[in-house]
Amino acid sequence: MTMTDPISDLLTRIRNAHAAHKHVVDVPASKEKEAILAVLQSEGYIRGFNRENVRPGLDNIHVELKYHEGKPVISMIERKSRPGRRVYVAVSDIKPIANGLGINILSTSRGIMSDVQARQLNVGGELLCSVF
Repeated sequence: MTMTDPISDLLTRIRNAHAAHKHVVDVPASKEKEAILAVLQSEGYIRGFNRENVRPGLDNIHVELKYHEGKPVISMIERKSRPGRRVYVAVSDIKPIANGLGINILSTSRGIMSDVQARQLNVGGELLCSVF
């Protein structure tokens, strides 16, 4: 079965796992998802992730979620750009999330990165999601 929006599926699995107080969640693997998870890990929103081979031709990403004093570190994770409505932003139009406490994740010509990195490199791109 094909999936229309795999990024939205990733974010929903993370959101649902936090709601169920799970410490790990498995998602179907892709390079784009790994890049998004790398940004989440570098910004301190997840503990880590690794790619696992389930069977030949099928890989999963094992994501370790992060909690602080029993509460999820990610309180809000929201998809901005969808397949039906793409959202592109210039570097000057990237708005901070919660006065800089959260991050936006962008897909730029230099790869997937946080809004802080995009401002440093002076690049805009597709606004994938917001995390707080």
